[in-house]
Amino acid sequence: MIKQYDHVRLKSGKRAVVVEVWEQGVSYEADIEVSTGNYETETIGHADISGVFVEVETPIAMIA
Repeated sequence: MIKQYDHVRLKSGKRAVVVEVWEQGVSYEADIEVSTGNYETETIGHADISGVFVEVETPIAMIA
């Protein structure tokens, strides 16, 4: 399940941030990084996404 503000990798290789979920599993509004620090907002389809970045609060090396 993709949520608002998830960071995703597109099949084009670009990174994007989901800013709105229009219909889960179908379409999303995303800020797509076009160059370092520059973004364009576009509607993307679920099929355009190759993966979701996982962010952790504690580095794995610190987990005992």
